[in-house]
Amino acid sequence: MKEEKVDLLELEESNLIHFLLADSMDDFREIFMELHPYDQSIFFEKVEPELRQKIFHYLSPKEMAELFEATKFDEELYEFYLKEMDTTYAADMLSFMYADNAVDVLNELEDAQVASYLNIMDKESAQEIKDLLDYEEYTAGSIMTTEYVAIPENSTCRSAMTILRNAAPDAETIYYLFVVDESHRLAGVISLRDLIVADEDTLIKDIMNERVVSVLVNEDQEEVAKMIKDYDFLAVPVLDFENHLLGIVTVDDIIDVLDEEASDDYSKLAAVSDMDTFDKGPFSAARKRLPWLIILLFLGMMTANLMSIFEQTLDKVALLAVFIPLIAGMAGNSGTQALAVAVRGIATGDIEEQSKTKLLFREAGTGLITGLICGLLVIGVIYFWKHDLLIGMLVGAAIFGSIFFATLGGSFIPLLIHRMKIDPAVASGPFITTINDLISILIYLGLATLFISSL
Repeated sequence: MKEEKVDLLELEESNLIHFLLADSMDDFREIFMELHPYDQSIFFEKVEPELRQKIFHYLSPKEMAELFEATKFDEELYEFYLKEMDTTYAADMLSFMYADNAVDVLNELEDAQVASYLNIMDKESAQEIKDLLDYEEYTAGSIMTTEYVAIPENSTCRSAMTILRNAAPDAETIYYLFVVDESHRLAGVISLRDLIVADEDTLIKDIMNERVVSVLVNEDQEEVAKMIKDYDFLAVPVLDFENHLLGIVTVDDIIDVLDEEASDDYSKLAAVSDMDTFDKGPFSAARKRLPWLIILLFLGMMTANLMSIFEQTLDKVALLAVFIPLIAGMAGNSGTQALAVAVRGIATGDIEEQSKTKLLFREAGTGLITGLICGLLVIGVIYFWKHDLLIGMLVGAAIFGSIFFATLGGSFIPLLIHRMKIDPAVASGPFITTINDLISILIYLGLATLFISSL
């Protein structure tokens, strides 16, 4: 079934390209307008610039707006595609987009370009977009939409239905109707279902839910995403400090936020400042990766310098060098496991102030148990392999200590960084691993130097 769908899409794409080349606008529109906007956007990305020019001619700005809203292009492509369009056409397209989506596009452009488009747009659309552009990035205000349905609290259900019919074509969602007082302060919320089943003469304020979960306009977008996830909302109202309703954040915007935050955290855990895309060149990718790699290089030099301090110990018992990668690797692995648990707990909000101590005690206990078991296993393996119980006990003790401290450090460092109001994901996997290399080698070669006379 999936293969049939793919074949059908490929056939439609082939036909669409044929009609574009043949300058057959009617035939092109007949097929293209039946596609889902997401499929339209995929086709739009695939064709050559010359054919895209024809698509701009065949589609109205409103139809192009629906295509742009259906998917998230790579950041640099927004500017590229807008430059391909006539300036007036592009401005009209942006004005037909939901204000929050238009802001997402404009945020990728230079200030001069933004000003140019806003000057061409109709005043109402331009003002809505300007208001959203003024909010700090990554806050509720920056991702909210101003296209929502607001109902006066003294309305009857009959008049509310009239308001809904008029506002619905432009609203991003109509499943929640937000109730406001005369000063446009949020008074309550009513669902579309409750409005439909209520008596027409019933006052909205008599059936609305006054306990509304809301967010402030300066709330971090991650906190907004967590709230919508926890409450299973389709939308959440955004208020100023005087309880005025400014807009709403919808679940589709939150999906984008979650995807963006997950990519950001993953890139930081991989010690990459910004997640690479496959179409980036090697110089661009190298520029983003080099800062962390240089930091890790100097940390690695510290590890090398530490080993040189114990050079005499290694010279006397050369067998010790064989187990350095094993001990460092086990410390790095256990530290990264603890790091992943801590960062995820902080990101999801599962770790609160009262549970941080509990987490540290649990990870300390986990480190003790896993370190003890791995240490005993290594003692047995080295004894049967090298027939040297003392070396086995030394390596086993080093692994025990390294795993314990690495596990504890892997959970403590992100908690400490989070307390300092820094994103805990910056305590990246490679960073933790390198720090644990230092600690594990210090423990291993320190113990070896201490008991060198017995080896």
